[in-house]
Amino acid sequence: MKPNGQSAVFGRRKEPHTVIIARGNEIRHFTIRPWLAAFIGSALAAIAIGYLLATSYLVLRDDLIGATTARQARMQQAYEDRISALRAQVDRITSRQLLDQQLMETKVSELLARQTQLSQRHGRLGPILERAENEVGDVPAASDAPAKPDTQAEITGSLSRAPTYSVASLSAGDTRPFSLWSTRSDPLDNETAADRADKLFVSINASLKAIENQQLSRITTLADNAYRNADAISQALEAAGLPVDGDLDKNNVGGPLVPLDPSMIFDSKIKELDEALDALDHIKKEARKLPLTNPAPGHAVTSPFGVRTDPILGTAALHTGMDFRAPIGMPAKVTAAGVVTKAAWNGGYGRMVEVDHGNGFSTRYGHLSEIDVTVGQKLAAGDVIGKTGSSGRSTGPHLHYEVRHNGEAIDPLRFLAVGKKVAQYL
Repeated sequence: MKPNGQSAVFGRRKEPHTVIIARGNEIRHFTIRPWLAAFIGSALAAIAIGYLLATSYLVLRDDLIGATTARQARMQQAYEDRISALRAQVDRITSRQLLDQQLMETKVSELLARQTQLSQRHGRLGPILERAENEVGDVPAASDAPAKPDTQAEITGSLSRAPTYSVASLSAGDTRPFSLWSTRSDPLDNETAADRADKLFVSINASLKAIENQQLSRITTLADNAYRNADAISQALEAAGLPVDGDLDKNNVGGPLVPLDPSMIFDSKIKELDEALDALDHIKKEARKLPLTNPAPGHAVTSPFGVRTDPILGTAALHTGMDFRAPIGMPAKVTAAGVVTKAAWNGGYGRMVEVDHGNGFSTRYGHLSEIDVTVGQKLAAGDVIGKTGSSGRSTGPHLHYEVRHNGEAIDPLRFLAVGKKVAQYL
């Protein structure tokens, strides 16, 4: 058995540490436990370490603060450089957008000006095309009309969808009035709003150009047709030996070469069409003065112009006109516009009407059963002058028709043949 309060370590008893303090007659002692000694040692070690750390901080504080300040300065400089770069980029984008906006406004103005020009041209074309319809019979289709406000709405809609664009590139192949045509200076792989705007402007420009070309082409066609019709009438009249007032030969021309301003092409074409229609109108008026129509269409000729056997005497005689088989009472129509100079009984003609057509030409209508006009009366081609019959020196009901020039009888067949050729043009 071991006494209480004692412990053995490796067979020995371990005594606790005792601190004895003596002061005069007083003696004090303290027993220090192992854990207390360990605690006090740890505290002293911690104080020593803290003292060393504080001393190191005080010594190295300036270096640490300097390093931190330098690092912050570098970071601030980097941020400022980045901000400057971004600000410069924003300035470039803003400038580019301003330039693109000006370019876009220029394009829109050009398109609208061109549309207005086409609309004005269409307004000028209206009366002359109506005249051409009456003279030539060929007018443009309704699709030839220039684009209306839909073009402006399409442009405005595109601008609202794509308000900013890049700077335009000016190529050597560009032509006025659309010299500033591409709104991109560098091609991109993906289609952007600017690309769509470019396509829209190109499409509108092509459409307006097509309308302009179609107008010019139609005007040229109408002018050519008018000259062609006038030439056909003139040639038919000349071939029959009939007088033609006016020179329509366009081949005898010449003069110095003066380049034409493209802006004057439309006015030049309009002037050419006017001249062609004037020429056609003039030759038509001249042709209409001539007795070219048939006085009895659909009725056979019973006796032509020239020498024949007289139906009453049976001897050779000159027949100064043509006889058309016609029943009594059939309307007799004048073959050209004119003025009635005779409307009465005239010997062998029986009841006769003579009409003066001007330029020395006149026509006679004989053997009528009834006269429905008076001397001095103005007639239009196709007006009824009376009714056919068999009055005067006649063997039966028919219409005697004569054509005279300066009082001399001319074969009416020449006029009827020409009338058939030019009827489609009149």
